Amino acid sequence: MSKYDIIVLGSGPGGYVTAIRASQLGFKTAIVEKESLGGVCLNWGCIPTKALLKSAQVFEYLKHAEDYGLTVKDAKHDFDAVVKRSRGVADGMSKGVQFLMKKNKIDVINGFGKLKPGKKVDVDGTEYRADNIIIATGARSRELPSLPQDGKKVIGYREAMTLSKQPKKMIVVGSGAIGVEFAYFYNSMGTEVTIVEYLPNVVPVEDEEVSKQLERSFKKTGINIMTSAEVTSVDTSGNGVKATVKTSKGEEVLEADVILSAVGIKTNIENIGLEDVGIVVDRDKIIVNDFYQTNIPGYYAIGDVTPGQALAHVASAEGILCVEKLAGHHVEALDYGNIPGCTYCSPEIASVGLTEKQAKEKGIDIKVGKFPFSASGKASAGGNKDGFVKVIFDAKYGEWLGCHMIGAGVTDMIAEAVLGRKLETTGHEVLKAVHPHPTMSEAVMEAVAAAYDEVIHL
Repeated sequence: MSKYDIIVLGSGPGGYVTAIRASQLGFKTAIVEKESLGGVCLNWGCIPTKALLKSAQVFEYLKHAEDYGLTVKDAKHDFDAVVKRSRGVADGMSKGVQFLMKKNKIDVINGFGKLKPGKKVDVDGTEYRADNIIIATGARSRELPSLPQDGKKVIGYREAMTLSKQPKKMIVVGSGAIGVEFAYFYNSMGTEVTIVEYLPNVVPVEDEEVSKQLERSFKKTGINIMTSAEVTSVDTSGNGVKATVKTSKGEEVLEADVILSAVGIKTNIENIGLEDVGIVVDRDKIIVNDFYQTNIPGYYAIGDVTPGQALAHVASAEGILCVEKLAGHHVEALDYGNIPGCTYCSPEIASVGLTEKQAKEKGIDIKVGKFPFSASGKASAGGNKDGFVKVIFDAKYGEWLGCHMIGAGVTDMIAEAVLGRKLETTGHEVLKAVHPHPTMSEAVMEAVAAAYDEVIHL
């Protein structure tokens, strides 16, 4: 029986990052993966979707070339080629992880891993032993009873990335990151898209002003949006699919070629031996302490299977903390209140910390500043004036409570707010840090200036 210091179950952005950091720290490490290295993120999530969205963005620029003084005749798209490019990007990233495994001398064990008592993992009949086992099995598309996925007419995100034929009409159920990203992509490609959202606002976890801005921007591009609406049943018996949607005005039947179910995720914790080992699970999540130890010594869990935010960068951070703690390093528990969230539709969305509503509900006296990209020189020059930066500060102490952005490229700007909050930066310190001009990022400084009644360009 092979013996390791650490075995990682799952090779997504939580698992493979954990394995690499463990190897760097001197642990003899193995990783178990039943499909492709990189997990959902590299193969079916974060990376290939961004490739699709880039193709959509380029196509949008071609269609609006005249706005930039250019002439492009008969701009067309090849849907199959767009999908093929996306798959090529994903394959390249997965091969990159294979290289990293070899470089860091990590043993890759291919197959379905199942936990066993006594710190053992069974992989398709072969047992491996380790001093520590880290569960990083991730999650998959969640299915609703009223919206069973058949992979053809009612699909999840995996099928949405590899459809053999572009649908003429699509219904997207759910308007979280997955829903709005695919809605933007397919709409840009020429599909007639309707979003059905159960809650009153699209992207419901975001600040309400951000939600309203995205709804305006989407409607401007022709996306139909139904909020406070619920799909109660679907009929796939005909050529396409019919969805019965319940709203405040009554029931409505929508017809489409395909429905994309984007109503969240379900953790991959079935049949991996949790019950055999005695690991405690609550509401589909493995319960862990601040450093990801389960109730059973020697067994740890990170990423989507734990109660933290189901984001790739969270899984990576959790895995690194977990193994650094095992190595005896002095590490701080992760601050889940300072985790950035990014959505890559167009306009992009990025946020961290409290929304304005959350801050008010906590009874905090706040200062709020907002700077629209319509007043930004860089945004005007780039032809991307939709959106804004919004900042929230504690009025008494100047603590940066939250930052919310919607606009072109904002997912590359949010790290300033994350770092500022980590370093306990005050509003005045942000305001006095010189930002380069002309840039999109100077909108952060301008928003802070607006909060303190010092805004110049608005």
